Amino acid sequence: MDLNEIIERMELKKARLLNALPAKKRLYFKNIDKYDNRGILLYGPRGVGKTTYLLMKAKENNYFYISGDDPLISTFPLYEIGEKVFLEGYDGIIIDEVHYLNKWSIHIKALYDSYPDKKIWISDSSSIILRTGISDLSRRFIKIRMPLLSFREYIYLSKNIEVQTINSPFNFDKEKFMSQIKNIDILKLFKEYASAGTRPFFLEGNFSEKMENILEKTLYSDIPFFLNSIKENHLKLMKAVIGYLIYSRIPTINVERMCKEWGLSKNKLYELLKVMEEAELINIILKEKDFSINSKGEKIFLADPAYYYIYNGEIENFREAFTVFTLKEKGKIFASKNEKEGDFIWNDIKIEVGGKNKKIKKSDFVIRDDIDMPLKNKVPLWLLGFLW
Repeated sequence: MDLNEIIERMELKKARLLNALPAKKRLYFKNIDKYDNRGILLYGPRGVGKTTYLLMKAKENNYFYISGDDPLISTFPLYEIGEKVFLEGYDGIIIDEVHYLNKWSIHIKALYDSYPDKKIWISDSSSIILRTGISDLSRRFIKIRMPLLSFREYIYLSKNIEVQTINSPFNFDKEKFMSQIKNIDILKLFKEYASAGTRPFFLEGNFSEKMENILEKTLYSDIPFFLNSIKENHLKLMKAVIGYLIYSRIPTINVERMCKEWGLSKNKLYELLKVMEEAELINIILKEKDFSINSKGEKIFLADPAYYYIYNGEIENFREAFTVFTLKEKGKIFASKNEKEGDFIWNDIKIEVGGKNKKIKKSDFVIRDDIDMPLKNKVPLWLLGFLW
């Protein structure tokens, strides 16, 4: 098969993909639309809508679209494909899941420098790519991260109601905000979102099954790309870490015990934990001023809180995981040095997290699940879902 035939087949594939685009789009797409740079790297967890967004841009701007894991393009160097695409009259090229392509950063740099009037957008499902291939491109490409679906976006996609964002759940116009959601059964919707709505494919059904597939693909397909050496034992250990975090009442792991049980060094375990965090499987929460290179942190949570519901895990850990997942998008969050004073510190605010009767301790605010309205320094957990 020659290059012309490959280009033609990929154009047909692009047309089919464009025809299948969903009618409703994530509200977060508006945040990305303000960027119009010649080189863009879009990254974020699997299934959050990166491909949908890129296909929209391809349709709007006469960009050619390539999926890096498409076997059609494996027989030709990326530079040759890009050169052919530009000569065919396309204004830009989009390369999705770029890490699957051989020597991708070298070819993209060459295309970028050779065709200064063309745009090149690339995407990947992990921030690990930033350290393994983007160094040559750092002066040319801007990096944009697409997070998980917010509760606000879930309401929009499921009920077609657009509520304004808030900058902070601890300081906002309560009267104005509450007037926007007065006709919404907020607690019912939040339970739906928490258990089956953190990624836009919830609209297609089979949410739990798809989430399980994402977990497997991230572990067994993505992570091996970004480790110098990987053994089956390492993959099994990472899956065991996830299982332990889902069901353990204490959101952390015993490093010494795991190293002994799985027969590996502490440094290797710390390396695997770091890769899991960069692959957005887990969030490692440090104490303030903890600058340790090798650290399991004070607490570890699954990066997508829905997994606690999918696998019937610890709901108390879901609450803290959701707090971490939302607040870390808007600032640094740390574990409190003294648990008697609270759970977390975010932008110098002390926070306690729990159920509807949780005490505030010595915190500035208590975040409570299962309450429907904010009152003084008592903040509903669901409110954190309106930050984007």
